[in-house]
Amino acid sequence: MTQSGQTCRILMTVDAVGGIWRYAMDLASALRLEGVETVFAGFGPLPSRRMIEEAQAVGRLHWSEKPLDWMAGGENELADIPERLARLADAEAVDLLHLNLPSQAAGFASSRPVVVVSHSCILTWFAAVRRTAPPDDWSWHEAINRDGFGAADAIIAPSRSHADALSRSYAVRNVDVVHNASRHIPTRLHKAPYCFAAARWWDEGKNAAVLDQAAALISFPLIAAGSVDGPNGEHVDLRHVDHRGELDHREAMALMDEASIFVSPSIYEPFGLAALEAARSGAVLVLADIPTYRELWRDAAVFADPSNPRAFASAIDVVAADRGLRRRLALAAQERSRHFSLANQSRQMLAVYRRVLDQRSALSAAE
Repeated sequence: MTQSGQTCRILMTVDAVGGIWRYAMDLASALRLEGVETVFAGFGPLPSRRMIEEAQAVGRLHWSEKPLDWMAGGENELADIPERLARLADAEAVDLLHLNLPSQAAGFASSRPVVVVSHSCILTWFAAVRRTAPPDDWSWHEAINRDGFGAADAIIAPSRSHADALSRSYAVRNVDVVHNASRHIPTRLHKAPYCFAAARWWDEGKNAAVLDQAAALISFPLIAAGSVDGPNGEHVDLRHVDHRGELDHREAMALMDEASIFVSPSIYEPFGLAALEAARSGAVLVLADIPTYRELWRDAAVFADPSNPRAFASAIDVVAADRGLRRRLALAAQERSRHFSLANQSRQMLAVYRRVLDQRSALSAAE
């Protein structure tokens, strides 16, 4: 990472509930090629044995079952997380911290620089999904995230759309945009006549009801992967899709690699990693017409109104009925996906790391 060839050592927070796990594993693997060692600090529900093995193949893994901010009953449940992170940073002698929840930086005090990445948050979720501010019992999220942003040496968002949402919700400025990436390499060249969708369907922002209603209207079968039961008692029924449950990543990718069409009716997506993985696999993207998807996929996808199941069904059937159109759209998505490479992501992330390390060094020298 440095011109002298010295290894940089970072502490990166992870969880096993959503897309942050895949983001962290892929990014850390790419950074290792650039001389960056990663120590993982996990929070929330325990990962599976296979996930633990994956992490340990990349770097050291420490775990605490302290809750993630969106799973906590109040700010007091998170109060000691910055201290835990500071102790671990000392024990592991890291050079900087890469925190994948801004709340984890709230109250953090250290000579080490802190980079926070907002992959999603309660305020922007409520604004997009329910078009309102969070209810009173969720309002503490604004304060803790604002404190976390204030403690950060750099703030990163995975899309310009999400960066703009953060600016509206928290009045943060100078947000770096570093797009997410995927190292997925398709294992199958043959495409089968079915649609595929993958998400945490219990999350209202993933719009499971529209997906399920659209599935009842289309000519292709629609296979869905992902949990319908959330950690806080959330539940959604899927009656018309072929629901395969919560699959591990390799099983889900095997289904995605064969699917002709990938469908995402999500109302809220700060990036949308599954859409990128589908594009890399050569699937046609039929996506919700929301700012993030428009920004990232522009003329490489078909867009439909996420509030209208018939609009989604119509878009899917138009693509399903035209093999030539499917081929053109799949190639366009695959071409666009090359921009979201791990090489690009790690290069941009390294530039942020270097900048904050240099800034802290300059401050130390001036004292």
